[in-house]
Amino acid sequence: MNVIARSRLRWPAWFAYRPEASVETIALAASLFFAVFANAAFWRAASAAGALSAGDGVWIAACMFVAIVAITLLLLGVLLNRWTVKPLLTVLLLVTAAASHFMSQYGVYLDTGMVRNVLQSDGKESSELLSAGLILPMLLYGVLPCLLLWRVKLKPRPLGRAVLVRLGTLSAALAVSVLALMLSFQDVSALLRNHKEIRHLVTPANYLVSLARVALDDSASRVRGREPIGTDARLAARPPGAKPRLLVLVVGETVRAQNWGLNGYQRQTTPELARIQPINFPDMTACGSSTEVSVPCMFSPYGRENYDKRRIEGSESLLNVLEYAGIQTLWRDNQTGCKNVCKGLAFESFEHDRDPAFCDAERCLDEVMLRGLRERIDVRGGDAVVVLHQLGNHGPSYFRRYPERLRRYTPTCDTNELGRCSREEIVNAYDNAVLATDEFLARTIRYLAGDANRDTALIYLSDHGESLGENGLYLHGVPYAIAPQTQTRVPMAMWMSPGFGASRGLDLQCLRNQARRPASQDNLFHSVLGLMQVETAVYRERLDLFAPCERNAAATD
Repeated sequence: MNVIARSRLRWPAWFAYRPEASVETIALAASLFFAVFANAAFWRAASAAGALSAGDGVWIAACMFVAIVAITLLLLGVLLNRWTVKPLLTVLLLVTAAASHFMSQYGVYLDTGMVRNVLQSDGKESSELLSAGLILPMLLYGVLPCLLLWRVKLKPRPLGRAVLVRLGTLSAALAVSVLALMLSFQDVSALLRNHKEIRHLVTPANYLVSLARVALDDSASRVRGREPIGTDARLAARPPGAKPRLLVLVVGETVRAQNWGLNGYQRQTTPELARIQPINFPDMTACGSSTEVSVPCMFSPYGRENYDKRRIEGSESLLNVLEYAGIQTLWRDNQTGCKNVCKGLAFESFEHDRDPAFCDAERCLDEVMLRGLRERIDVRGGDAVVVLHQLGNHGPSYFRRYPERLRRYTPTCDTNELGRCSREEIVNAYDNAVLATDEFLARTIRYLAGDANRDTALIYLSDHGESLGENGLYLHGVPYAIAPQTQTRVPMAMWMSPGFGASRGLDLQCLRNQARRPASQDNLFHSVLGLMQVETAVYRERLDLFAPCERNAAATD
C-alpha cells in the first residue's frame, strides 16, 4: 500500500487536474475547435473562389471565421444540455473528424444527397472507405478532444439560471453571426451567390443541417405515401402467337462516358461490346451525380427537365406503370438497393451472396445476377422487364471490381486510399473495372440471344460518372450545379434480338443515327414504355428515343 501511495504522489499534478466548465463554455470551445481544425476544405474553396485574395482578404476571412464559430455555437446551443453534452459532443467530434478527412481527401460536399448516400451505405460499402490514412486524423481531431472532454467537470447551475444563460448564449451567437456577416456582406454574399455549394463545406453545420432536412423529408414522405402514376397503362394489341418480350435494363454504377470505349476513348475498354456492335449513345447526360438522385430520377416521368425531388420520391416509378400494364418486373441488385424505385415489387439482393463462382468474402461480381434468371421470370410468364443493378465501378476500391485476368492496364491503384496513388494508377484500375462491365454486358447479351422462347433486348445506362483526380476531385456526388462532366456524362448502349426489332418494326439504321443526338436519363422512362408498347397518359412521345424510328420503319413498309 505504501508503494502505491508513493507512486501516486510522484504522478504530475496536472494528471489529476479536472477543470470545471459550463455547457455553454464547452460548446464555445468546441465551436472554436471545429472552426480551426474541421474546415480546411471550406477555406481552400473560399480561397480558390477569390474571396480571400482581395486587399481586405484578411478582414473577410476574420469575419467568416467569427460567423462560422457563432453559427456552430448556435447549433450546439440547441442540441447540447447537461445530460447530452458529453455523449453527443463525443459523437460530433468523431463524425466531424471523419467528415473533414473525406471532404479534404475526395472533394465531397456534405449536402442532403451525400448525407442520404452515407445513411444508406451498408457495412461493406462503408468499410471500403476505411484506411490507415484515417487513423491519424481520427486520433488528433476525434479521440484526443474526446478524452479531454470527458476530463471536464460540468459546472452546476440552478434550472432558472441555466435557462437564462442558455437563452443569452443563443441570442449572443445569433447576433454575432449576423454582425460578422453584415460587416463583410458584399464579399460574403457574392461568394455565396456565385458559389452556393460552398455552404456544404462548413463543418459540422453542413451535415447537421442536411441530416435534419433528410429526417424531415423522410417523415413527410411517410405521411404522404407514394402517388400512383400510370394506372391506366395497358399493352397495345399484338398478333396471336407473338412471342413474349424480355427487356433487361442494366443500371450501371459509376461508369463515366469519357472512359467508355464505344465513345472513342483512347483505350478500347469495351472490346466485347465492340464485337457485338450495339447501338451506342455517346452524348448521354445523367440526372444526378449520385445514385441517390439518378436512380429515382431516371425511373420517373418527371426527370431533370422539371426536377422536383419531393415529387420524384413521392411518386411511383416506371416499374409500377409496367406492372399496371401486365408486364412483370424484377429488380436484381448487387448494390445497396433500388432507392425505393421497386418498393412493393419483386426484388432480389445478391449483395451478400456466397456463390463461390462469383463471390469472395468481400463482394460478388455482377455475373451472379444472371444465375437462375430465366427460371425466375418463367414462373409468371408473359412480357417481363428485369433490372440488374450493378456494383460496377463503385469506388474507391476500383481494384476489387474486376478479376485478375482483366488487370490489363498497369500499374494499378491497389488500395482504397486514392491519395497514395498516382492518377495513372487510379485510371488504370478504373479502366480495368470498365472492362469487367463490358464483359458482363456481353455475357448478358449472349444469355438473352440464346433465349429461343422470347424476343429479347437490353438497355445499359450508367447512373452517374466519377471524378478520378481531375481538379482535386475524386468519387462523385458533387452538387449537380457545379458537378464536372466526368460525373454527369454517362454511357448508354442498346441491343435487341432480330425478333424483338422485327416485332416492333424498328429501323435499326435509324436508331443508330438517332443515338448520335444528345439525350439524357429523362428519356429512359418514356423510351421503355414505347419499346414495350405500353399505352398510358404519362407517356411522352417526344422523349421516346425509339419513336422516330418506329415511324420511319412504318413509312418504308
